[in-house]
Amino acid sequence: MAVELKRRRFTIEEYQRMGEAAILDEDERVELIEGEIVEMTPIGPPHASVVARLVALFAARLGDRAIVWPQNPLVLRRQTSQFQPDLALLRPRPDFYAGRHPEPADAFLVIEVMDSSVARDRRVKLPIYARGRVGEMWLAHAEAATVEVCRHPISSDYRDRRVLDRSGSLAPLAFPDLALTVADILG
Repeated sequence: MAVELKRRRFTIEEYQRMGEAAILDEDERVELIEGEIVEMTPIGPPHASVVARLVALFAARLGDRAIVWPQNPLVLRRQTSQFQPDLALLRPRPDFYAGRHPEPADAFLVIEVMDSSVARDRRVKLPIYARGRVGEMWLAHAEAATVEVCRHPISSDYRDRRVLDRSGSLAPLAFPDLALTVADILG
């Protein structure tokens, strides 16, 4: 006899209240993915290094043209999800999003750094970002030394997807003057 397990899904507001009430500890590595609270994989040294490199690169080169938002919340309301992308470049706001978490319309670019999270980032998060209308996202794969550039969301995917190796160059759509190489990003 099969046992049916009932899952309790959470709204974004319930998830945020759990954090405010310290039900979810601020050091817990969790995200809300389509209403389910999911544990994230631990961050290893290569992953942390790429995130630090991205923060330094974008902060130095963009100045006040964007808010560099590392490992902070991005709310995807229609997908009942709240991710913590490794880095997002956000539209500047005087309050630095003190009144609310940013949403896809606020993001110029979202970057996920992949190491042990490759399958989850490609098969789970990428389609959610696309359905949430995140206009541009990059998947930086530290181990493979590649960056997958995903632009122009359609349904659960991106119309323009290309993978660049260490010699490849790229720039965010919002900042075409910001020329980077994959080696700049991954070290």
